[in-house]
Amino acid sequence: MNILIVEDEFDVLKVIKKALEQENYTVSVAMDGNTALKMCLEHHFDLVLLDVMLPEKNGIEVCRRLRSEDYTVPILMLSALDSTENVVTGLDVGADDYLAKPFKLVELLARIKALLRRKQAVLPKENNTIKIADLEFNSEARTVFRNGEAINLTATEYRLLEYFIKNKKKVLSRIDILENVWDVTYDLGTNVVDVYVNYLRKKIDKNASQKLIHTKVGMGYILNDEYEF
Repeated sequence: MNILIVEDEFDVLKVIKKALEQENYTVSVAMDGNTALKMCLEHHFDLVLLDVMLPEKNGIEVCRRLRSEDYTVPILMLSALDSTENVVTGLDVGADDYLAKPFKLVELLARIKALLRRKQAVLPKENNTIKIADLEFNSEARTVFRNGEAINLTATEYRLLEYFIKNKKKVLSRIDILENVWDVTYDLGTNVVDVYVNYLRKKIDKNASQKLIHTKVGMGYILNDEYEF
């Protein structure tokens, strides 16, 4: 497996590189955003570790540019900025996961392994278009409509909605959602799940007389067009 580390702090870079090589990963490095962008677009990597605070072009800009080029390689963002707002910003521009500094190497390695084994869940072809009330979800075209109007979702919001749809009428805990949308088996240490559910609600249920996403107090969330309180 080929991993690109994008980190401008040499001591941090050296420690991460050594740890990955001990796990038998092939490692390449970049110390600024422009070099990272060029390397990603010209070479094959299985995963990118991307620091946020970089010279020339920061990690947010690099990630946004890569995703605009339909770059699908998993990106794990690293940053000392650990507020919910910063985590959400990183995920919004297309990062698959976000790890706050300082972190333990064992946690970094666990996140890397989780991202590398993630497989995109594909809904059955015969059910490419799924209708729930007046919501239409097409997994092949990756389109979402509510009452005939197109809804624009970020990549993370789309994965969250897809997970809700695959588990319609099931109560999903925050840990369930973290494991299946972000592919982590532990709390990210923020309320990022609640933030994204609220984002999705505003887009899916806004102005709709029939709400689809509901809160089950003390348990989690449920998508149900026949929900009774």
